[in-house]
Amino acid sequence: MGAWNKRDDMLIHTAEPFNAEPPPAALAGHPITPTDTFYSRNHGNIPRIDPASWRLSVDGLVERPLELSLADLQSRFEHHTVVATLACAGNRRGELMAVRDIPGQTPWRSAAISTARWTGVRLRDVLAAAGPSGEAHHIAFTGADRATGIDPAQPFGGSIPADKATSGDVLLAWRMNDEPLPVAHGAPVRVIVPGYVGARSVKWVERITAQRHPSSSYFQALDYRVLPAETDPGTAPAGSGLSLSVAALNSAILTPSEGSHVLVGPNLVTGYATAGEHRAVARVDVSADGGKNWRVADMEHPPGPWAWVLWRATVNLPPGRVEITARAWDTSAATQPEHPEPLWNPLGYLNTSWSNVHLIAAL
Repeated sequence: MGAWNKRDDMLIHTAEPFNAEPPPAALAGHPITPTDTFYSRNHGNIPRIDPASWRLSVDGLVERPLELSLADLQSRFEHHTVVATLACAGNRRGELMAVRDIPGQTPWRSAAISTARWTGVRLRDVLAAAGPSGEAHHIAFTGADRATGIDPAQPFGGSIPADKATSGDVLLAWRMNDEPLPVAHGAPVRVIVPGYVGARSVKWVERITAQRHPSSSYFQALDYRVLPAETDPGTAPAGSGLSLSVAALNSAILTPSEGSHVLVGPNLVTGYATAGEHRAVARVDVSADGGKNWRVADMEHPPGPWAWVLWRATVNLPPGRVEITARAWDTSAATQPEHPEPLWNPLGYLNTSWSNVHLIAAL
């Protein structure tokens, strides 16, 4: 077992803060990602918090501010389980970096995405106990981890609209895959915001604030934003670009791996696809000739309405160099853009272009 109880073959981008993803093939065939395979995204060192001394403050535009222990949270509110896929907003950034360099950013491949079974209490129930004001249009979260790569260092944080926060599927979770939530994934309690980019599922949460406006945290006001291509992130004023919230339609090939040597003839291709909130994956197409001709992949039944779809297709490969391509469609008939070049942005977020792997087929 590797660092933070992760599998030995994790690709560790940075050790501190710990940022790692599994080999893409490790995700294949697992509707629920094993905990030791689940990717890890952090902006600061992982804090170790004593569950007995942990407290959650609920404040801001509320009638009854709360301070809850873990025992309070577990005894006062009904428990609820959600299967949800979380994806880093920088998933597949490495493909954008191949178009044009993105200094200072993690070169995520296609496995900064995973799915787990999360158990805790509904954020809606906790907010109801606090009595939020009608002027509380946003719910902000603050974690116990401190991001050290910014000046001044500050806790990680962000917010979601109040309508989402009270939807019933947003959790304050203390279990992951039917086991206690690991330290590396936010123990003792983290937020789970299904259908949103992973950055909004704040780990090691210690404060929830009802407020009029979105979070002023660096990670919402300045980071996790899609900036125009020629913008300098270092000089862009707060609020520039598009703030990331709802997850985007995306897909990727998991097997075979890039650069693999395979046999001529039938070959199994597998992958995942995800859709944004209020939409579902409707179809996945796979091409064995770089997008000239397509066949429809078989999709597995997802393990929950907030979970990815795993898909598979058998394609016949001729001898020589082969390009396999995948694209997803959602229930609004939207599909992925063909190339990453038009999607390039200075922080490298939301690469949703067609997924490609290049193989060598031989007899």
